[in-house]
Parts: sequence; structure tokens; C-alpha cells
Amino acid sequence: MSNRHLLLEQTLAVAQRLLLEQWRQRRGLIFWAVFPATMMLLFGLVYAHNISMRAGLDAAAAGILMGAALFFSCLGGTVAVIAAERERGTLRRLLTSPLHPAAYFLGVVLAQLLLAAVQVFMLYSIAWYIGARYHGSLFLGGLILLLSVFSYVGMGFFLGARFARRSEEVVVALSAIGVPLLVLGGTFFPLEIMPQAMQNLAQLNPMLHMNQAFKGVAAYGRGVDEMRFELTYLLVFCGLSLALGIQSYRHLLVADKRQ
Repeated sequence: MSNRHLLLEQTLAVAQRLLLEQWRQRRGLIFWAVFPATMMLLFGLVYAHNISMRAGLDAAAAGILMGAALFFSCLGGTVAVIAAERERGTLRRLLTSPLHPAAYFLGVVLAQLLLAAVQVFMLYSIAWYIGARYHGSLFLGGLILLLSVFSYVGMGFFLGARFARRSEEVVVALSAIGVPLLVLGGTFFPLEIMPQAMQNLAQLNPMLHMNQAFKGVAAYGRGVDEMRFELTYLLVFCGLSLALGIQSYRHLLVADKRQ
């Protein structure tokens, strides 16, 4: 069996194990499904009474998916996985097993991609039912979502490997940084209604550029030429996040091996 084939098999096995664990511990899955679905329904009620505001519902659907859904499931979920594996000593056992270290990293990425795909389907099913529509290129929108998921998972590995040692810390950290990032990222409110100082601060938030890129395609039908800055930013941030995640994962394996 070739090394590539073995790596693929091990990656699929890791992803399957993680998804089965998520299924057995349904509370996290329920939260990641209910929270964005509830937000979508609430925004639907807000916009439903005024036909002139219906266009905002399309942008709200894109923002809730990118912020409320994928942020907590892909970034928070990755941090939670790393913290749980460290508590159980699973990563330490990986060093004495035939599992290729890269297979674990790729398996987590694959599992989060599959969960993200389910969230996209669920959220846009609800959004379509209450009147929201997707207006742009499916390919470009899918590319933005893919880059965003990779970015979230990379940052999840960085935060999980460097800072989260217990599962309880994940909840505290996400609560502390999650909501401010969502607000400054334009998930719930247009950036234009914020004070200028907050708008300037928001430019440092990667989630803002993810939101602007996906909203531009999904809600306003924009193309590549109209969003060169957002797409370039997202490509660079995705590469940086994955590099930080991989380096932090390697550091974690070395640290666990020494213990």
C-alpha cells in the first residue's frame, strides 16, 4: 500500500471517529444547529414586517452562516476537540501508534468540512423557507466558505494547542472573544451603523472580511473583480491560519512526547 493511500485511509478513519464522537455527544451538535437556526428565524421575523427591508434578510443569512454557525462549529469545535484529546491523553497515544501525525490534522479538517456542509444546507433551507435568497456564483461562494472553514480550523488548532488544556476553558474562551468578534465582524449589524472608531477597529477583525466576501456573493451577486481585496485578504489569512495551526500541532506533539 502506498504512503498516500495509507494517509488517505487514516485521515478518513480519524474523521469518522470524530464525527461518531460528536454524534454520541449530541449536546454540541444540537447547540451548533439550534443557535444559528434560531438567529435566522429571529431575523426573519424582524425583516418580515417591512417589504423594503427584505434585501437585508439575504445579507443576514450569509452573516449568520459565516459568523454564528461556522465560527462556533469550526473554530470552537476544533479547539474543543484538541482540548478533549489532551485531557484523555489521545494525542500522546498517537505517538506510539502507526497513525501518521498528518492524518490526524487532516482528519479534523475533513470532519469540520463535513459538519460545515451540513450547517450550510440546514441554514439555507430555513433561510429559503422564510424568504431569503442566494444571488451569486455558487462556485465563488463555495470557495469563500472553503477558505473560511480552513481559516477557522487552522486558528482552532493554534488556540487549542497553545492555550486550551481543559474542555471548560473552551467555553470560557469562546464566550469571551466570540461575541465581540461577531459584532465587530458585521454578523448581526451593518458596519456602517457603527461609530467610526469601531469601524476602524473592525478592519482588524478577519471575520469582517469573511462576512463581506460571502455577503457580497450571496446577498448582492458580486463577482471576483468587485471583491479583490476581500478575496486576497481571505487567501492570505487562510494560509497564515493553516501555517499557525500546523506549527502549533507539531509543537503539541513534541511537547506531549517529552512528557
